[in-house]
Amino acid sequence: MSNENIQDNKTAAGQRSNIYGLLAAVYRQEVTSDLLHQIKDPRFMGVLSDLGSEELALFFQKPDKELLEELAVEYTRLFLGPGRHVSPHESVHHPRDDGQWGSFWGKSTVEVKKLIESTGLDYKDAYKGMPDHISVEFEFMQQVILREEKAWEEADTETASACRQLEIKFIAEHLVRWIPTFCDEVIREAESPFYREMATLTKKFMEFEKE
Repeated sequence: MSNENIQDNKTAAGQRSNIYGLLAAVYRQEVTSDLLHQIKDPRFMGVLSDLGSEELALFFQKPDKELLEELAVEYTRLFLGPGRHVSPHESVHHPRDDGQWGSFWGKSTVEVKKLIESTGLDYKDAYKGMPDHISVEFEFMQQVILREEKAWEEADTETASACRQLEIKFIAEHLVRWIPTFCDEVIREAESPFYREMATLTKKFMEFEKE
């Protein structure tokens, strides 16, 4: 493989890991001041404006304090409850022939947990949630792609290829099986343009990743 191809692969891996990292942060918890600053970065806002959302551009003109309060309320309503909400867990949305889905800790949860642990990656000590939360799955992808990026940097094509195969497997067997459905529900239920556009962006990114 030529040096030019290796550099292209390294650049692509860096871009993909950044997107997975940002999306993991969006779905992990209420928007923090740091995350809001990242989202308001002109490069990311450019991506959102390409989606054609004038509503979102107006939304971000509000003062940060007001934005953070509004987004915290919306995150809780959308993803935590206590009333009707959109569960951000694979086992709830991933239809399986064996019928073990539609609730927490289904077979998909166990598969994801085993796969993550088989790579030597582990959960942060403070994390008490389930292994198939959307933010965990996105963070897992981010870490595998960072390994791939480092391998390209060291011209270790064997490790880079192994990382790619793991990414392809995880996307095909997990991410694309449930995240588009999850995104459709968020788009339907969201009152804030922010989460509606994030779900739209997430769905488009999954289509790109599937290819």
